[in-house]
Amino acid sequence: MYKDETISSGQMTCLFLSFMLGSAIVNIPHPLVEAANNGAWLSIVIANGFAMLLLICILYLYRKNPNFTLIDYSQKIFGKWITLCLFIPILLVLFLDLSYIVIDIGGFFTNTMMRETPVYIFHVLILLVAALTVRAGMEVMARMFVLLLCYVLLFSIVVLVLVLPYYEVGNLLPIFPEGMKPVLHGAYRVFGFPYSELVLFSFLLPFVRKEKDNSLKKYMFSALLIHGLLLILSILCTIMALGPIAGTFKFSVFQLARLINIREIVTRIESFIGIALIVGSFMKTTIMLFILKEALSKVLKLEDKRIIIFPVTFISLLLTLTMFKTEIEFSEAVFVAFPLVMAVFVVLPLFIITLIAGFKGKKVEIKDDSC
Repeated sequence: MYKDETISSGQMTCLFLSFMLGSAIVNIPHPLVEAANNGAWLSIVIANGFAMLLLICILYLYRKNPNFTLIDYSQKIFGKWITLCLFIPILLVLFLDLSYIVIDIGGFFTNTMMRETPVYIFHVLILLVAALTVRAGMEVMARMFVLLLCYVLLFSIVVLVLVLPYYEVGNLLPIFPEGMKPVLHGAYRVFGFPYSELVLFSFLLPFVRKEKDNSLKKYMFSALLIHGLLLILSILCTIMALGPIAGTFKFSVFQLARLINIREIVTRIESFIGIALIVGSFMKTTIMLFILKEALSKVLKLEDKRIIIFPVTFISLLLTLTMFKTEIEFSEAVFVAFPLVMAVFVVLPLFIITLIAGFKGKKVEIKDDSC
């Protein structure tokens, strides 16, 4: 498979961390603490461990043939028609996931910063900018997201540090007030968003420039570990600062930023963390749209992949405006149904393809006529 664009292992790792972190550092503490209480950090440990297994499968397939996506492996193993049956649900999941990201950022705007503005304004703007970025190409995304990721990490960590006077370590106890069941419930939630989504990232690995030192594996495992540590840190800080009510505040890190008041000089900095959330959601929206473009063009065998960017963007916009009537419906879809959908339609096919590819024990080779 020939790619016009290639990026380094470090740039791909930056995209990977941007994709996994996205808006998670701001969004995850609320639903996770709501489900697992003080044991929410252990839910991250469990889910992150399972994500390591998924990453092992993805990198194993990549090592066998760096030019293959999951669709290529499926075509080689199962044939054209079974592959089509497997990947039509995955394409639907990609559309849903992209729409969920945009709905979330629209909800953030209408709930916190710009309550009177119609939500479709935010949906149109973020999808339009994401579509233009995808059209610019992988290399542009890789260079730009390095700076944007630094912004998200910087201001998220600055907020957690400045809230230090409000931390009460005693709020972390007891660790398991209701046993392990809530912890497993929390792991189920965080498995759906964001950890199971890393399977979709496998569509981007063929863009990595072939390097002799094979550093991609080391970088991506390090990025996944850093991601888990950052989520654990944000959860612990949220619990220590807000105590028993930590699970009632949506966008918890944004709420923490509102507490900051240093001699009435450093105050009202929640706008910075709000921008960090917007930037993180934009990066994830862009990467998800790029993955959807790659997967759909692979299934349709398109020569010019860019022609489907704006039609796909328009369909996603319609989904964001019509799928849910209330925030409760949206929360149930994301944290109850979506993890199960990802497990059945995305994670299970990955395991099956990895097992069969492993049993064959040799490098799979296929002529790709679509590139």
